[in-house]
Amino acid sequence: MNLDNKLTKKFSSDLLGWFDQYGRHDLPWQNPISDYRVWISEIMLQQTQVKTVIPYYKSFLERFPNIEALANSKEDEVLHHWSGLGYYTRARNLHKCAKLICKKNNKNFPSDINELIKLPGIGRSTAGAIIALAFKKRSAILDGNVKRVLTRYFAIPGWPGKKKVEEKLWELADNLTPHDRVNDYTQAIMDLGATICTRSKPRCLECPINENCTALKLNKVKDFPEKKQKKKLNTKYTNVYIILNKKGEVLLEKRPSKGIWAGLWSLPENEIILHKLNLLRNKRWKKFKHTFSHYHLYIQPEQYSVKSGYNNLDMENLIWYNLFSPKDIGIATPIKKILSGLKSDKFKIKGS
Repeated sequence: MNLDNKLTKKFSSDLLGWFDQYGRHDLPWQNPISDYRVWISEIMLQQTQVKTVIPYYKSFLERFPNIEALANSKEDEVLHHWSGLGYYTRARNLHKCAKLICKKNNKNFPSDINELIKLPGIGRSTAGAIIALAFKKRSAILDGNVKRVLTRYFAIPGWPGKKKVEEKLWELADNLTPHDRVNDYTQAIMDLGATICTRSKPRCLECPINENCTALKLNKVKDFPEKKQKKKLNTKYTNVYIILNKKGEVLLEKRPSKGIWAGLWSLPENEIILHKLNLLRNKRWKKFKHTFSHYHLYIQPEQYSVKSGYNNLDMENLIWYNLFSPKDIGIATPIKKILSGLKSDKFKIKGS
């Protein structure tokens, strides 16, 4: 789509004018700004809102202040500092990426978009953001916020995840990206989508580019972007076993490297473990639901205490977890909730 030169200049000029006055200039990864800090923030912000990311980001940077610290850490510790953010593949890719950059690129981030895209977990939009924000080099981005702004501004039909629609949006994003102040423009268009051109209740009267917004002119802002057709989520069920020893420690098992909660520590789900220990069943907890993007999982916790049989377990992928002196390991959010419940007075477990 060929855009009028005056339109593209006005678009960026109006957006930058708004950004200078109303944009976000004090996000944790902006001061000081660096390729490493931008990279961490962009990965965390994938499918996650800024307000959710900020406390995780601060904690993560405190433990891993630079790429070398991240590369030299253990995966368990990285997952521990990611626990609660979800989409844990992002954390594992961060770790892999850090190791690769330290090993092959002398701890320096590539400043070429084609090289960045080759790294684990870095797609075209994330690479563009790193190039623009950290290196101040011209590169377009197309995250969820930008897709929403552009589909409304140009009234682009179709779900933005469709290949043809996305290709059109990439073309528009590239045409609109200016050569000057590209770092500010990139932050500005993300800020516009996050604070003004929001998914619900957009504040169109406050929008700096509302004069030429096609969806607004047609009074169809709520119709864009088109939503993906919802699929009915399947339902699955699982039992998890809360096994406590006499010290009040709970048995955790490391999950496989593929599948849900890959590489995280969780409560055992295999009944074989129950048969290897001399157990006393204490109680059956209330079943609860945890929803993934592709299915609902109903989790049924069952609590046991160990009378004897410690030596019958192969502890290679098992640990006794002290609730009052926890290890730095990655634990899935629903399991964290169970452990928190165990630690509470309600279940009368005393620390040693």
